[in-house]
Amino acid sequence: MGWSLVVVSLIVLWIASLWKVLYSSSSTSFSKTSFLSDDRALSKRNVLLVVAHPDDESMFFSPTINYLISRGHNLYILCFSIGNADGIGNTRKQEFYQACAVLKVPLQQVKVLDHPDLQDGFGKVWDHELVAKIIEEEVSSHGIDMIITFDNYGVSGHCNHRDVHHGVCRLLHNVSKRSVEAWELTSTCILRKYSGPVDIWLSMLLPLRYADGMTHCLLNEHPRKSFHAMAEHSSQWIWFRKLFVSFSSYTYVNTLRKIKEENDVVIH
Repeated sequence: MGWSLVVVSLIVLWIASLWKVLYSSSSTSFSKTSFLSDDRALSKRNVLLVVAHPDDESMFFSPTINYLISRGHNLYILCFSIGNADGIGNTRKQEFYQACAVLKVPLQQVKVLDHPDLQDGFGKVWDHELVAKIIEEEVSSHGIDMIITFDNYGVSGHCNHRDVHHGVCRLLHNVSKRSVEAWELTSTCILRKYSGPVDIWLSMLLPLRYADGMTHCLLNEHPRKSFHAMAEHSSQWIWFRKLFVSFSSYTYVNTLRKIKEENDVVIH
């Protein structure tokens, strides 16, 4: 009887959380100030999303992508590798473009690199100065005024995720005038990471603790689109990734924190 009550309670909480995601109000940035609500937001922002591998955008950043696209901001995506660890990089590159199309990101604003010194793989540490230089070129080419990327842990702990974070931090350190702001996707503990839509409640509460606008919670307005986008990565769309997308809190909510120099990782 006791376990039955627990199971029923969890199911009800899951359904209530999913309902909140699907039928939330149009303003889905939860904090004391809405994300991009400052004076510059009166004009559309040029935002660069920096990821390490094809499928990062769908597995981790789809709430942020949907938020930005639905509000008409100019989103560019820079992917630092074709994901060639298993020798199918060209296939994964094409899948990446298809997923971006599902997410309504203009394909002319999507770029995938295949640099010999920036290849996918655990243990393949990327040069942070090289990463920063490439990002700086993209910032200059497209008039970027905001960068979004992984935090120091990189959600999964993958070294390439962490490298792009360090590259962004290096860029911020090198830029004499802070004309570009940068935000990181916060990593969470494993319990929150695999709590699905249930994590939205804690994610919404955390930014409300801060009045400085340094943390924002973005609910995914179109979680079905996230599934469709990830399904375009057909070479990766196997059973455990299907489970991941279903149970990962990153399918339903992103918490973004503004990057400050020498910002250390905090696992919530």
